Amino acid sequence: MFGALTYKRPINLVMAANMAAYAVLYLYGQPFDNNALFICLLVTGLICTGYYIIAGLEMGDEYLFLIVSMLFSLGLVMIYRLDRQLGQKQLIWFAAGLALFFTSYLLFYKGRFWNRLGLLYAAGTFLLNIATLVFGKEINGSTNWIIISGHSFQLSELSKILFILFLACYFKEQESGMIGIPRLKWMKRETQNRVFLMAVTFINALLLIFQRDWGTVALFFILYIVILYVFGGSRLFLLGNMVCTIPVALFGYFFIYHIRVRVDMWLNPWSDPSGKGYQLLQSLFAIGSGGYLGTGIGSGRPDLIPAVNTDFIFSAICEEMGIMIGIAVILLYFILFYRGAKIVLNLQERFYKALSLGISVMFGIQTFIIIGGVIKLIPLTGITLPFISYGGSSLVSSFISLGILQAVSRIQPDLPAVRTVGKENEIDDRK
Repeated sequence: MFGALTYKRPINLVMAANMAAYAVLYLYGQPFDNNALFICLLVTGLICTGYYIIAGLEMGDEYLFLIVSMLFSLGLVMIYRLDRQLGQKQLIWFAAGLALFFTSYLLFYKGRFWNRLGLLYAAGTFLLNIATLVFGKEINGSTNWIIISGHSFQLSELSKILFILFLACYFKEQESGMIGIPRLKWMKRETQNRVFLMAVTFINALLLIFQRDWGTVALFFILYIVILYVFGGSRLFLLGNMVCTIPVALFGYFFIYHIRVRVDMWLNPWSDPSGKGYQLLQSLFAIGSGGYLGTGIGSGRPDLIPAVNTDFIFSAICEEMGIMIGIAVILLYFILFYRGAKIVLNLQERFYKALSLGISVMFGIQTFIIIGGVIKLIPLTGITLPFISYGGSSLVSSFISLGILQAVSRIQPDLPAVRTVGKENEIDDRK
């Protein structure tokens, strides 16, 4: 009976972290915040339900969901501490994301036709970016939001998934005619496919630049270059694509004011400390004031940072929970990428390999871009921290991506899963 409560089971650590954090939030409120206890019960219940379904039905790598659950728990605690209403909304989005996680898992695991829809993925990515450019509203300098009945959505979150699926379809057969477009007699099939690949990538990047969504532009290009490096056969083609990204970056800097301001503030935020550089400087002050152990949940002032629930949630975590927890967050993302890379290495089919690599790299790139921005390692962008930042479209799309990765971990037969529901360290070789 008491063996189920051992610290050796990762799910128990997730539950303990939630209970400890919400106990602090309960005591922090004056009068005591009974709603914090209710939120704790809901989030731990949803996490445990999701985990035991995955483990009980042997749905592949169990640790993917455990890692993400801990990341989400840390983000939700901080969001709720900053704004109770936003915390409650984020929990609703988590429930929706969990439902879509299992839906995308079932659809991708049961349907084996996803590798034949390359043209559809390319068209979908293009149409989503066009729709955003035409109907989008400007928020915080970027025209990448669709507002319906007072609710805002970022279609670029879905376009990232479609773009990864397109790349996986492209590289499934060594670039030999799998795109499905009519062949031109005056051009070799391989050359024609490469031109098509570059056209899809650079046209979408240009549309994102016009939206001033610099973070997603960087994400698209890095994803493209990494997958091209791993699966592309020509070094010259890879080098040519890398060179072609330089004019895109220069165009964004010299012709889009919003991007130029972010680069200038990255180079010298003290040139306008109370204006354009205020956000970045407050982020650095927050991280520094927290120290290694933090000021304690509810005892800091992360509310002084603009957009703290979204772009700067990592700074808030470091201030109140400490740099040690900040390092733990980074390590959790490393482990998430490691689990994804392990799935990739044990796969045989190129479509699944490219797809798994793309999703894993996407999580890694997003983490690097946003954390690098808030600590002044790279220029700031409007991208979100996966599973932690507030935002419904980001959280839902991240769980859809995770569901696909979860399905691929079940499809491939060579990776034994460590079962943690029953006996500890028991290896299940039946998969």
